[in-house]
Amino acid sequence: MTEVDVAVVGAGFAGIGLGIQLARRRRESFVLLERAHGVGGTWRDNRYPGVACDVPSHLYSFSFRPKPDWSRVFAPGNEIHDYLRDCARDEGLDPHLRLGAEMQHARWDGRRWRIATSAGTVSARVLVVAAGRLSEPRIPDIPGLSGFDGPVFHSARWDGSADLEGRRVGVVGTGASAAQIVPALAGTAAEVVVFQRTPPWVVPRGDRAYTEQERRGFALDPRAERALREELFDDAERAIDARRRVRPDIDRLRQRALDHLAAQVPDPVLRARLRPDYEIGCKRIVISDDLYPALGRDDVTLEPSALARVEKSTAVAASGAHHPLDALVLATGFWTTRLPFAQRIEGRHGLLADRWAGGMTAHASTAVHGFPNMFVLNGPNASLGHNSAVYMIETQIDHVLGALDHLADRPGTPLEVTAEAEATYTREIDAMAAGTVWLHGGCRSWYVDDASGRLTLLWPGTARSFRARNGTFDPRPYGLTGA
Repeated sequence: MTEVDVAVVGAGFAGIGLGIQLARRRRESFVLLERAHGVGGTWRDNRYPGVACDVPSHLYSFSFRPKPDWSRVFAPGNEIHDYLRDCARDEGLDPHLRLGAEMQHARWDGRRWRIATSAGTVSARVLVVAAGRLSEPRIPDIPGLSGFDGPVFHSARWDGSADLEGRRVGVVGTGASAAQIVPALAGTAAEVVVFQRTPPWVVPRGDRAYTEQERRGFALDPRAERALREELFDDAERAIDARRRVRPDIDRLRQRALDHLAAQVPDPVLRARLRPDYEIGCKRIVISDDLYPALGRDDVTLEPSALARVEKSTAVAASGAHHPLDALVLATGFWTTRLPFAQRIEGRHGLLADRWAGGMTAHASTAVHGFPNMFVLNGPNASLGHNSAVYMIETQIDHVLGALDHLADRPGTPLEVTAEAEATYTREIDAMAAGTVWLHGGCRSWYVDDASGRLTLLWPGTARSFRARNGTFDPRPYGLTGA
């Protein structure tokens, strides 16, 4: 058995970021438990053609590990993956990594966390769950899908051995991943059929390559890179008012999307099928300059209904239309409000999944009553619909480091947030969320928990307000849990 101070589950952005800070402190012993055989999380798993970030590169990187030579305004996925691998290697995380070590069960024994993994058992004083919210693909229950004659795979489990050139390919979904996959397949596949249950709102991307002069300037003058990062951050922060349905902010955002649709889709029939019937921002907004042109191609068919069933090599839409296909790509999203890792973590009174049966909650979006010395990164109300997730991750890392400082001063005394503190924080979140487009936009989204109707994924405010509220560890909401 391996004994450490801190066990971190996951080696994506959150796990690597916390690992870097722990390595720099050189105080706590720690391991990074990763089920795959490489680091990178989402950016390791998503290898589909056209994969890229929809947050500007200089904002989608650690403030404490700037990268002056990003190739584009919006980095391609492989470049982000390389960045994370470089971070892990250059910051000395390799000795702490346990690859191929999937957390099978974690149990609080009254003093420490005992974590059973596929590569052995780990005992840790503190458990930090950094498994992310976009790690478990959501496969729809479609009759006949398992009997489809050709290859079927999720966008996050791309089958590189499947030759799609010159084939008839169905893409199920029209969200952020599909918006990148469809343009990449158009012109390569003989035909692409896109099954659209709900059209997304789409705004212009404006991507471009950075010039060599720009990259050299960022490298020679770190202040210029920081200034760009701050400018990008401030631009993103201003978008929160549209999500709060403040006028004229939401009207301007909606009109920007409608102008983009009108400019790129001249066919009135197709344009009508692509216009959403819910308020902008209720679902994740797609940022793309090439989705609409791809959907207007002669070799691309927009099926304006969901995939209802599969009959051997034919995909049957809810509209009744039959589409003969050679392959199916499921761009159907992830389990976001019901995180699968919760089934594997057992606290003082049972499983985390049972604790979250009515929807995810956590004090400071990080700590859960009944689970001493456990912290969740990228969990309840810790994501954003308008700015960079990396900023949020760094805020939570600072919170966890403060908790570790507190624990170091009190050896043998666990930390557990009180039920009252967690409930008070949850009421704050609900009050902030009331009136936002996420709850009143007329859509069903993966931001909202189906069972409770609560906004459980997003922080319904500015990123700065999240840092002000949660960036500094405060011991007062925590009670002392004896062994």
